[in-house]
Amino acid sequence: MATRDTYGRLLRNLRISITDRCNLRCGYCMPEEEYVWLPRDAILHFEEISRLVDVFITLGVDKVRLTGGEPLLRRDVPALVRLLAAKPALRDLAITTNGVLLAEHAAALRAAGLHRVTVSLDTLSAERFTALTRRTTHAQVLEGIRSVPLAGFTDTKLDTVVIRDVNDDELADLIEFGQTVPAEVRFIEYMDVGGATRWSMDQVVSRKEMLERLERRYGRIAPVLEDSTAPADRYRLPDGTVFGIISSTTAPFCADCDRSRLTADGMWYLCLYALTGIDLRGPLRAGASSGDLAGLITGRWQARTERGAEERLALRDRSPLIQIGGLKQDPHLEMHTRGG
Repeated sequence: MATRDTYGRLLRNLRISITDRCNLRCGYCMPEEEYVWLPRDAILHFEEISRLVDVFITLGVDKVRLTGGEPLLRRDVPALVRLLAAKPALRDLAITTNGVLLAEHAAALRAAGLHRVTVSLDTLSAERFTALTRRTTHAQVLEGIRSVPLAGFTDTKLDTVVIRDVNDDELADLIEFGQTVPAEVRFIEYMDVGGATRWSMDQVVSRKEMLERLERRYGRIAPVLEDSTAPADRYRLPDGTVFGIISSTTAPFCADCDRSRLTADGMWYLCLYALTGIDLRGPLRAGASSGDLAGLITGRWQARTERGAEERLALRDRSPLIQIGGLKQDPHLEMHTRGG
């Protein structure tokens, strides 16, 4: 069943945060050391996640990505992967991780049926990593990345949030590191969401600027022409290496966005910039039938008008979406809660 919103955008791609906890403290996501965590009894059980995914599948979802927080902090993630991998209608089942715990879990995730892995990697420098994350686990991240092909995974991605005067001098180095994994590097423009309370537009390195810098290094860069609703625009270097740029800040892709997000406690968000969500845990635990849940999801998606990134781009004086006070009042506004 195809479910479309008011702009004709399909409901196809579901990101599921399975924990709001993280073992890093990246300045663009979790700049504080302590947070108000979701109550443990509110966190969806794996069977509840599986049931909700079944409902979403009946409405057209065929891609699921497990996120966090850091999803590998959740106990026995391979058990959840096995539940989801057993659903024939899911053509893409992936995870996004910071890589710290990946080396010890990669083989089990592959054996459980996970299709793909994306690892966040903002720098190749251990010293810079410590400054960015306030942790000293850079070596574990690199070990985790090396474990991915050894476990049998292909189509691996490395995601880098590019911040001016922080890591924007590493674009070429990261692409060349990706060649050795192998993995496709995707550069993400610094976004003004969630914990990015110190965000400012002058820290954003735009897609245009990234391409100009890389062309000075490599020569002509050609766009990869493809029919896709994926968030990254993909490009090919003269030697054939492909990389991506996710330009949510300066060139939003709202018109094609088919993504929605389910938090670890069952709140469903229709836009990364959304300030309110729809509670699915309440009806689920109150005994709602699959038809009832499908009706709730369908009705809200069909009424969907969100184009958050475009609305942010149109602002004259753009500042962080939410100040620290607002984040402390509602943990669902944090990117580590709703899965980024």
